[in-house]
Amino acid sequence: MRNFFKIFITFSTLLALVIVVSACSDKEENSASKGSDEDNGVNIRINNDPDFLDPHMAQASITFQMILNIFDGLLVGDTDGSLQPALAEDYTISEDGLTYTFTLRDGVTFHNGDPLTVEDVQYSFERLMGVETGEALSSNFENVASLDAPDENTFIITLKEPNSAFLSYLTALHSAIIPKNNDGKHNEKPIGTGPFQFSNYSPENNMVLVKNENYWKEGLPYLDTVTFTFQPDDQTALLSLQAGEMDIVAVGSHRVPEVEKDFNIEYQDSNSVLLVGYNQLKEPFNDIRVRQAINYAVNKDDVIEAAFSGYATKLGSNMSPAAGEVHKEGLEDAYARDVEKAKQLLAEAGYKDGFSTTLSISSHAALYTNVAQVVVENLKEVGIDVEIEVVEWGVWLEKIYQGRDYDMTIIDFTGELSPYETIERYQSDASGNLFNFSNEEFDGLMKDVLTESNVDRQIEIYHRAQEILSEDAAAVYMADYQIIWALNPKLEGYKLYPYFFHDLSEVKWKK
Repeated sequence: MRNFFKIFITFSTLLALVIVVSACSDKEENSASKGSDEDNGVNIRINNDPDFLDPHMAQASITFQMILNIFDGLLVGDTDGSLQPALAEDYTISEDGLTYTFTLRDGVTFHNGDPLTVEDVQYSFERLMGVETGEALSSNFENVASLDAPDENTFIITLKEPNSAFLSYLTALHSAIIPKNNDGKHNEKPIGTGPFQFSNYSPENNMVLVKNENYWKEGLPYLDTVTFTFQPDDQTALLSLQAGEMDIVAVGSHRVPEVEKDFNIEYQDSNSVLLVGYNQLKEPFNDIRVRQAINYAVNKDDVIEAAFSGYATKLGSNMSPAAGEVHKEGLEDAYARDVEKAKQLLAEAGYKDGFSTTLSISSHAALYTNVAQVVVENLKEVGIDVEIEVVEWGVWLEKIYQGRDYDMTIIDFTGELSPYETIERYQSDASGNLFNFSNEEFDGLMKDVLTESNVDRQIEIYHRAQEILSEDAAAVYMADYQIIWALNPKLEGYKLYPYFFHDLSEVKWKK
């Protein structure tokens, strides 16, 4: 069953580097051509290939960075995290919080020219729920009692129990609306209603989108083409930017001086949680004292300086200050670095002389390697000998995330539109609980918050849930970091979101 696990993938080959270097002399010519009638497109660096083109199957955040330009949901998350109308131009919620009635927008067509119908909306949700197959693609809709389409413009979702997070499930991040007549082809030729339509995908090379001439937002988009180029290597990506071959690239904080004079720099609060996780069904990580010892041993300040040059916020639980008042302040220093305390806890747990373990990280991101090196040195000081195992991204997803076959790992969980989505993975029975964390009080709180209508009480519940994650040392919560984007200075209209999305719908070249 699908859990909406979205991972931000940070930072191709030697051949690509040679090509970029040879193209540097053409930088001025390449840049000058941008915005002309012959080249009304943009080229954006993406670290790696999408995991799926089918929006109901996709899990990785880099995938959604791209495909959210193809699809719409009933609602959409705005730049401030609020929910706005999309394919549903209006909706009402019954007093008991169980019945959601949506009025569909008129005049919307899919990229294949077919009109959006209420049958397509029902098909999309039934597919996510596994109505036909018996195998749900999303756990978000287990609470749905019924789906109804009383007329051609009305769609009704009735829940079994109230769910305070339900509206956030209705964006394209979780429930993209797709055409019923494309069944069986969603992963090879995705069709949506978004501002851009799928053109082609070349594995390990790029994905190209083209303008949707019949987009329901009149006058948009401005661009004719969008090319997402897959480039895992940071240095190659930077050279591509400087050569005029890329228009939007994420750069490391230490590289900003190299680009800030020639490119527009945007600082995006990532609303992420970078952490060290451990498999709590394995010894010695099933012992809370060992987990707490690791927390005391890791120097978050060193991690922030080494990996982000200070462009990050220290965390103490799986919630960023970007979440607003639901974020519990003060937990970031609950495990202020204390080597002696860490050694004491290890001794009490029966590991006076430490132990050996393996830290598995994905190869796609230089970030994880940089963080791992700091963590390994920190843990060595308390007697924990750590071997770094580097695996490919696909292996990480299959073996570690899905198979839970590992000792320790490093990952960053990206921000969601609701606090529930941000921390629900820690429930004992959650499919995304790769840490095998289990706490009865936490499980109860997560059930309570969904049926709680009082916002103040919801905040109290989320605060207590974060305290539990800290007290039980569910992971080593290190930082929420800034993403620094370098953009071609001739571009305008690029917007930043509290989730990972390259929104190209309003991007255009300056006249």
